[in-house]
Amino acid sequence: MNIQEAKKITLSLIDTFNEASQVALDLRKAGLKKEIKSDNTPVTNGDIEVNKILTKKISEITPSIVIVSEENAAHKNDKNLENFWLIDPIDGTRDYISDREEFTLNAALIINKKPAIGIITVPAKKRVFYSYGLSNSYELINGQEINLIDKKKDYKELKAVSYSDELKSEIAEVHKKYNITSHQKMKSSLKFCVVAAGEFDLYAAEPRACEWDIAAGHAILEHAGGKITDFNDDEILYGKPEFKNPSLIIRSKNII
Repeated sequence: MNIQEAKKITLSLIDTFNEASQVALDLRKAGLKKEIKSDNTPVTNGDIEVNKILTKKISEITPSIVIVSEENAAHKNDKNLENFWLIDPIDGTRDYISDREEFTLNAALIINKKPAIGIITVPAKKRVFYSYGLSNSYELINGQEINLIDKKKDYKELKAVSYSDELKSEIAEVHKKYNITSHQKMKSSLKFCVVAAGEFDLYAAEPRACEWDIAAGHAILEHAGGKITDFNDDEILYGKPEFKNPSLIIRSKNII
């Protein structure tokens, strides 16, 4: 897939993501219907409705490419997937349920096991991020494309986002290695976006969550000049058994 094809696919999905984002907010305002899944995580009618909207549009645009979604069983047992979509309709469902602002909508197109396209919206914060190739990673602000690779940091120290306020020892070691001076707790794939935008510099995590949680953010970060590896500095590839993530170190372009 060349960059013009990737750009066309990406831009054709932005309006659908904005529509789905508004639906998610409207359903929350009306009162969500909640259930607990077999893995003991919550799901709501908002997750399901957003999934329907995104998968319908993506299927129309790329009918020959399979879709793997957190909220759908289809293709989760497929072997040797190389080209496929990964969708997390709502990442941060607990925050979504609790009327917080950091939940996100996510889709990534994986080509040859690597993320080629990433789209993330943050409905409650009205932020929209997308990418479709190296040096083509953007935030849409007031209808204007801002290329993340051109954004400059406006602070001197090195700051990290973290999954929790209390750092595990292996995460603290990563922070020490990269001279991180402070960290802030942040949920959902918003972590990838703020590192890609140069608002923070690093995120590290032990093996946790699944590929649909990170794929869109991976594309946005990497296309903005950042880097993502595991703790052994190995590349992150997609389509692994059960779509499980390895350890992660996410770095902004400021500390590559």
